[in-house]
Amino acid sequence: MGVIQYIVDLGASVMLPIIIMILGLLLRQGIGKSLRAGITIGIGFVGIGLVISLLTENLGAAATAMAENFNLGLNVVDLGWPGTAPMAWASDLGLIAIPVAIAVNIVMLLLKMTKVVNVDIWNIWHMAFTGAIIQVATNNFYLGILGVAVHAAIAYKLGDMFGKVTDQYFGLEGISIPHGSSAYMGIFAVPIDDLIEKIPGINKINITSEKIEEKLGVLGQPTILGAVLGFIIGLLAQYTVGASLQLAIQMAAVMVLMPMVVKLIMEGLIPISEAARNLLDKHFKGSDLKIGLDPALLLGDSQVIAASLIFVPLTVLIAVIVPGNQVLPFGDLATIGFFVAMAVGIHKGNLFRTLISGSVIMFITIWISNQMINLQTLLGQNVGLVNAGERVSSLDQAGSPITYLLANGLTMEMGVGFFVILLLYIGCFAYTYIKYKRNTLYVEIDETEGAETSESISNN
Repeated sequence: MGVIQYIVDLGASVMLPIIIMILGLLLRQGIGKSLRAGITIGIGFVGIGLVISLLTENLGAAATAMAENFNLGLNVVDLGWPGTAPMAWASDLGLIAIPVAIAVNIVMLLLKMTKVVNVDIWNIWHMAFTGAIIQVATNNFYLGILGVAVHAAIAYKLGDMFGKVTDQYFGLEGISIPHGSSAYMGIFAVPIDDLIEKIPGINKINITSEKIEEKLGVLGQPTILGAVLGFIIGLLAQYTVGASLQLAIQMAAVMVLMPMVVKLIMEGLIPISEAARNLLDKHFKGSDLKIGLDPALLLGDSQVIAASLIFVPLTVLIAVIVPGNQVLPFGDLATIGFFVAMAVGIHKGNLFRTLISGSVIMFITIWISNQMINLQTLLGQNVGLVNAGERVSSLDQAGSPITYLLANGLTMEMGVGFFVILLLYIGCFAYTYIKYKRNTLYVEIDETEGAETSESISNN
């Protein structure tokens, strides 16, 4: 266990390359190819870390200044996933969550309940956090383990359900994204997309960064849009014109750099993914198994990046209007794209629809994270990461409906808000699952002929 803890503490940029190298060797890719694939993926994750740091240190600070300038009265800081993941790993459920999640995956594969073969060990921290919060809430270790198992089962199923979106829209053939806020919040976008489709006039609105570029020419290019959004956020933060211009260039850099570092990860993954698929096809013909990987891969899409920048100031605004909210979005603003990434794919890159579903997603996330302040603060104090008198929360993972519903359900703390979230989440999950089973979850539109064709999804 000490060795595993040591590797976990090294972070995703080391943990995942090690796993990929081992996987490559098991798939008979040879030492050279396996080593290259692992290191390339590690470089990609280091790159993502640098870009996220660029966002956190500059965009996050601007958002905080904006909140303070407008006297928003939000006094509990969102730690973000960088501050929350260490809590999960340091908890009693931290390392135990890994074998539990792997065991759930194996059982589901054997029972043909999922097609996801998860290799993203790092993001098991989401499941560990759910278990740790349940243990804190119930003071029951075994209920915490149950929480890890339930979260894992839901995550793998979500990977199946959104398989066509990752295949067709994001072009990640043979790869599944079962983890994190991208998966568990994506279910809200499905009924919203269908609702918008039924509203005459509104259903014709389709805004993408490409169409903006087409209409505005050079002014509509992603780098220009990133710069404009960065400049506006700087002005709202009451930065000087010079500082706002610096933020503008930094956000333009994000628009260019993020796809480049994601491309590096894909370069390392492709040979391993293809070898895994060939092996699985050989021994499990017709099984169509998918490799489960990090949602960071979705951030390479230009529409996701554009939505991320739009939702930075918008999320702060939403935090103000959420009834009774005390959480100031900060740590997760840099990775706000994770929350809306799957929605972007479901809406086929339509930023107008993403604006609507994403607002719903962030409203729910912020409301839940506000309800979880006491539990996350207690967890942080238990593991020595939060000082006495401090109060903390996070959008990711404390804003997860899965964590909130399990923790409050097991402690019987069921107010009106609990039942609203319960009905919304179960309703949207069931709606999404039914569409998945009917092979209608992702429908491609032929714009030249106006015809709709539904791509089939193999049922489990």
